[in-house]
Amino acid sequence: MGPAGTALSYPRGVPGRGCGPNGLRWQPGAPPLPDPPPAPSCSGPGWAVTLLRGVRMSYPGYPPTGYPPFPGYPPTGQESSFPPPGQYPYPSGFPPMGGGAYPPAPSSGYPGAGGYPAPGGYPAPGGYPGAPQPGGAPSYPGGQGFGAPPGGAGFPGYPQPPTQSYGGGPAQVPLPGGFPGGAMPSQYPGGQSPYPSQPAPMTQGTHGTIRPAANFDAMRDAEVLRKAMKGFGTDEQAIIDVVANRSNDQRQKIKAAFKTMYGKDLIKDLKSELSGNMEELILALFMPSTYYDAWSLRNAMKGAGTQERVLIEILCTRTNQEIREIVRCYQSEFGRDLEKDIRSDTSGHFERLLVSMCQGNRDENQNVNHQLAQEDAQRLYQAGEGRLGTDESCFNMILATRSFPQLKATMEAYSRMANRDLLNSVSREFSGNVESGLKTILQCALNRPAFFAERLYYSMKGAGTDDSTLVRIVVTRSEIDLVQIKQMFSQMYQKTLGTMIASDTSGDYRKLLLAIVGQ
Repeated sequence: MGPAGTALSYPRGVPGRGCGPNGLRWQPGAPPLPDPPPAPSCSGPGWAVTLLRGVRMSYPGYPPTGYPPFPGYPPTGQESSFPPPGQYPYPSGFPPMGGGAYPPAPSSGYPGAGGYPAPGGYPAPGGYPGAPQPGGAPSYPGGQGFGAPPGGAGFPGYPQPPTQSYGGGPAQVPLPGGFPGGAMPSQYPGGQSPYPSQPAPMTQGTHGTIRPAANFDAMRDAEVLRKAMKGFGTDEQAIIDVVANRSNDQRQKIKAAFKTMYGKDLIKDLKSELSGNMEELILALFMPSTYYDAWSLRNAMKGAGTQERVLIEILCTRTNQEIREIVRCYQSEFGRDLEKDIRSDTSGHFERLLVSMCQGNRDENQNVNHQLAQEDAQRLYQAGEGRLGTDESCFNMILATRSFPQLKATMEAYSRMANRDLLNSVSREFSGNVESGLKTILQCALNRPAFFAERLYYSMKGAGTDDSTLVRIVVTRSEIDLVQIKQMFSQMYQKTLGTMIASDTSGDYRKLLLAIVGQ
């Protein structure tokens, strides 16, 4: 089915399983579909060493032919406010992809096999950051905010990660505007992409709605908060005016000043004065950003059930340095190993994808290797659409190690080669949480702000509101790219983020959310 429930028309047959060498069922009178040329394999002796020039990414104990079969996945803990994986009704009217920057593909529609590219064609080994230097882990607070494990009530200051480069890579790699022969795949009505094209590359801290306040005085702000909570009742507006207009680093200094001036813990005082969603939002704003991510992961896995979408949202979208800081914080504050908790709460190919993500070893070289993109596109096709069954390990290897700009180029090469979008192929080859995880990686490679805009939309769409997701995304992106998220939200859904927040929330909670998003 296509967007808005329309039936899809495939010129050479209806996709199916086991119906032909390429997974297609031919219709009477249609010309035979040529077999694709052989492609480099993602398995076999030495494949990991050849692909990564000495960086072995295979998993210990797994046979070289791929992952062993698993009896099944655990029940999917999907949040009710989101549609099932693979069924996101992307709104129509997305901007068309930019002009292509690649030469036309061969007439057969498939690139030549060609084997692996020369060693010089792969990204430099330096693109894979080494492990962090040994040393004492930084101290995080034990925070008792809204269900955190026992520990200190406050969140002492933690240095914020240095500026990291986000975004979709160099501007000279635009999305292709068409496919060989000028025909767009039939599943894209109007010849448009199912996902908006990537905006200009951005740098952390330059597209946030919250910026450090000028003439900042931590002691003065601490005094304002003390007066707002002193006596009968609480002046919530005074609290909003302070927290919505200070950076996370400035909030940590306010906490320290409050304890110095009054001998009391600001977090405990706020918890005693607030409740419900307003309390959750205020406490999230006062958590150091790394601690908040670690706390969110712990909260998603403790107790009965697992909130898989939280694991995906955090682990599949953060930078290498952010992930490494999260792993260290998780260990130091909760006394637990993040990878072990992931292994105990997930299984199968979804478990392996998340374990790959929490290594924080993705190539972050912003240069694009076009030859490698062609090779990877061919490998992905032969691991999925071009065979019976799916070689999940090949998808995991490529999507877990390549830089986001490189993955974007691979998606473009795949579209030209297979005449089908890679996101669509992932939906056909995978299901459940592993599908959601793989698509999140690809969506972030294509357009990270659009991914978060979509998450925000579905957190408020329909009956009820997924307040935890709404709070988490607004808080964590407020100093990074919330400006671009707002722009993509308006472009994708023909309404502003502020309008939807105003209609789905109320009271001081609504006031604070709107103040953060800049409405």
